[in-house]
Amino acid sequence: MHKQTLSAIQAHAAEEYPREACGLIVGAGKAQRYIRCRNTASQPQEEFRLHPEDYAAAEDLGEVVAIVHSHPDATSRPSSYDLAMCEASGLPWHILSWPEGDLRTITPAGHIPLLGRPFVHGAWDCWQVCADWYQREWGLEFERFERQDGWWEHAGGPSLYEQYFEAAGFQPVGTPRRGDMIVFEIGRTLHPNHAGIYLGTDATLPAENSRVFGAGPFLLHHLYGKPSEVIVFGGNWSERARLVLRHRQARE
Repeated sequence: MHKQTLSAIQAHAAEEYPREACGLIVGAGKAQRYIRCRNTASQPQEEFRLHPEDYAAAEDLGEVVAIVHSHPDATSRPSSYDLAMCEASGLPWHILSWPEGDLRTITPAGHIPLLGRPFVHGAWDCWQVCADWYQREWGLEFERFERQDGWWEHAGGPSLYEQYFEAAGFQPVGTPRRGDMIVFEIGRTLHPNHAGIYLGTDATLPAENSRVFGAGPFLLHHLYGKPSEVIVFGGNWSERARLVLRHRQARE
């Protein structure tokens, strides 16, 4: 990182303190500059959200090569949210502790395990573990879509699984088979709000230790606030199921 760029980031962090400062590094040829962005998060002392207009304006200036934010009164160690969103962005992230001044860079790993990932809504959640399974097992790609935390609690809001499964290539079926996505109602909710991949009697996942005790059938899922896991599907889980969905490119 150029000294001039680092100085601009430090100045921004100091001015925004105790809020998190956020911005973008834009490169055009050998040139590099830091672009300040507005933090639109509801709790800016604890998190950041880049204003989309600021991101678009930065893209007009050149290629966005990195995302930057500060950690007020904290170390530069990335949070689970930082790690998840870095993966989702596909860009390096620079994290500056302030006023300590330590700078740390994280980069996308490119292949996050399906099991044991921490829960971060909108990045590492129940839909994402399903989407990642389909990508790794069947080579399917889904468009990334934004979802607000707690969307299932609003009666007038969208019921995301019910409204968008058809456009994503799914159709409802009766008896599940391996690779089907099962949608559930979990907890106090106004819409079906959880999903997992039905694995049948084979709980194995490529290159992962997915040993589960029991005869199955098994389900891969990522419950809110918990690490992703494979469980035995039955009992209360069967009672909570609302949809069994099969993708049009499902394998026999």
